[in-house]
Formats: sequence, structure tokens, C-alpha cells
Amino acid sequence: MTIAMISLGCPKNQVDADVMCHALISAGHTTTADLDEADVILVNTCGFIESAKQEAIENILQACSYKQDHPALKVVVTGCLAERYRSEILKEIPEVDAVVGIGSNAAIVQILERLAGETHIESYGAKEALPLGGRRVISTPHHYAYLKIAEGCSNGCYYCAIPLIRGGLRSRTVEDLVAEARFLASEGVKELIVVAQDVTAFGADRGNVEIAQLLDALNQVEGIQWIRLLYAYPERITDEFIDAMVRNEKVLHYLDVPIQHINSEVLKNMNRKGDRQTVLNALDRLRASMPDLTLRTTLIAGYPGETEAQFEELCDFVRQYRFDRLGCFAYSEEEGTVAARMEQLPQELRQQRADTIMRIQTEIMAQKQAEKLGCELTVLCDEYDEENDLYLCRSKADAPDIDAVVCVASESPIEPGTMLRVRVTDSDLYDLYAEPVEE
Repeated sequence: MTIAMISLGCPKNQVDADVMCHALISAGHTTTADLDEADVILVNTCGFIESAKQEAIENILQACSYKQDHPALKVVVTGCLAERYRSEILKEIPEVDAVVGIGSNAAIVQILERLAGETHIESYGAKEALPLGGRRVISTPHHYAYLKIAEGCSNGCYYCAIPLIRGGLRSRTVEDLVAEARFLASEGVKELIVVAQDVTAFGADRGNVEIAQLLDALNQVEGIQWIRLLYAYPERITDEFIDAMVRNEKVLHYLDVPIQHINSEVLKNMNRKGDRQTVLNALDRLRASMPDLTLRTTLIAGYPGETEAQFEELCDFVRQYRFDRLGCFAYSEEEGTVAARMEQLPQELRQQRADTIMRIQTEIMAQKQAEKLGCELTVLCDEYDEENDLYLCRSKADAPDIDAVVCVASESPIEPGTMLRVRVTDSDLYDLYAEPVEE
């Protein structure tokens, strides 16, 4: 069969799609980016928050619309929405031919082959049956790839549906991850982006946090030049972890620390494991150890019970701490979570508060961008923008699809995957503009 894969949501979900795609290709099937050519459209969904659910439903409906011209087309739904809502998908969208929970990902080849004689297939294995690793295709540009080091989460934040969807924390072994990193390097990957719901919890399910040992091991993988970490929780940022970031020269001084709030009472109501001082202590130690650190965070505004004074405390903190990157979301109640049973603030107020935070951060970002004029940076070229005749690159401060880009004007061609030195000549609110530095 010819299969079109649509994968939505986070990099961890993309890695799952890459593993399924490899299994399908190994079984003799082919893939296509053109939905019109497909015998099967596989929609690998996200179901984390309301906006992600809406995006998933829109993509499922779009896939089903192709049946009008291709009556034999099969539509398969996998991923978090499939795991979370199961039979509801077939009930609401009967045009779907199969719904596959994450615990049945390993059986995707057999499920698709059953479609020749069956419809409305449902398969939901145990969450723990989701493969942690395995052979995969690389769907990102060849020079960077995501390395998923763990699945699920056991932190128990009251607002989060991830444990309901993905289960508790399950870490891979250091040896397994090093083997995958070597494979990725052999395929031309230069930047390894280490992802998990909480990288600082890696190994905790075995009774021993091993993120420092993992960074030491990954740093030795030949061919890898940059190692970027996404999602570190403040209460788990130990001196051992910071020391590992400092001593391993390939580990970028870039860290995403989702703090969610700064008020101690709100953090307690979220069931976060630390208070205001825990957060400040972690951030201060990080910046003291790595003065060049790019610090990214996410916040939630309008959490149940958040008072005006608590929100103002959050605003003051954002102004004072001046994060390099910051995203703020209006609280979204997720069914099945503890927070969804709490008394909710009006949706309009939640959104107003989130917008206020982002206005504060916009001013900070504009100032930080302007401060980079004239600076020299090492960048990694991702692609060529033919329309604007610019090479889209990223610095050490920029994660793909999350952060900004460095737009480089060059008379000489720059191949994707090339690292080069550039000088910043201009900036806007999000992106930098630069030219190559002559050697």
C-alpha cells in the first residue's frame, strides 16, 4: 500500500510516527507526501490541550474528505487523541476506518493489512506496550534529529493529561540511547535534540536519575556536534545536572524549563513539587554556572483560583527575570484531571491574562533582539528560502520549530547542515538577519 503519514503535536509524537513509518516500509509498503496518491492516510494525533484536539479533528476530517474522489481510501487515527478518546472517534467520525491507541503502535503493520477485509477496526494495547525505541526513519532534515529518552510522566501536575494518555515515566537505557545516537550520527545528524516530558527525571523510574551519565555518554558520540535539551523541571535541576551541562562541550547552553507559575500558592494548587524559592534557586544556579545560557520557559495564566495579586506577581517576575524565550498559555481544563474539577475562572479572563504576559515578553524580546546587532554567531543552516533569497539558519539559542531563525544573506550557496559563522546585521521581533563572516 501507499501510505501518507500526517503527524501532529510534539517531537515525541513525531518519533513515534518515525518508528511506525519504518515498520511499514520494512513490510514492503511505500510512503507519499501527496494525500491524493495514498491508499491509506494515517493521522498521528496530539490530544494534549483543546487547540491540539481541534487541530487533530480538522486533519482527520480533511483526510476523510479524500474519500469522495478515492472511495477505497482508508483513514487510520493513531496517537494521543486515539488513545484518549478511543471509541468516541468512530462514533463521531464514522468515516474513519481504524483507531489505534499508543499501546498498539507496534502492531500497525498487521492492523493496516487487516483493512483489506475489515472496517471500523479498534486496537488499544496497554500504554506500557508503546515501544520506547526501535528502528526509525528520520523525518526531520538530515542534519538534526530528536532523541526520545523516556515516555510518560509521573510528576502528577493537576492540570496535565499526559499521565492519563501516556502513562507513568518509563526511561530507556543509556546503552540503547547511545546506540541510537550513533545510528543518527551515521545518517548525517549533527544536532541531537534530547526530548522527554521531563529529561531531568530520566532514570527515576529505576530509582536512580541518570541524566548526567547520559549527557556524558552522548557527548562521546562521534559526528554529533550539538546536543540540545528540552524540558527540565526546576525541582530536579541538581548541581550534578548543571555540572554535566557545563563539562560536556557538545551540550548547548540552552534549556527549556517549564515553570508554569511563580506564586507558591498557585504552584501548590498545581501540585508542582516546589515553590517560588525552588524555581528562583534553580534559575539562579543555572545562570550563575552558564552566563551565556539561553533560558526558555512556559507559563499558565488563569489557573483555577489564581487571584489578581498572584497574577501581578507573575507579571512582575516576567519583567524582572527577562527570559530569552517565553510562551504563556491561557489555562485549558482537561477532562479527567484534578484541576478540571476545580472552580474555573472565566475563559475571557484567562485569555486576557495570557495576552498580558505575552505583551510584557514581547517588549523584552525586542530589546534582547536589538542587543544582538553586530554580534557574531555560529549557526546551522536548515534550508534555503527561495522566495526571499535567504538561508534559514539557527544559532545555539534556537530550537527548530519553537524558536526564531537567523536569516542569512549569502552570495555563495550554503548547503543545509552546514555550520558557519555569521555577523548579525538587523533584527525584528522574532528573527535575526545576518551575513557570513569571511574567514
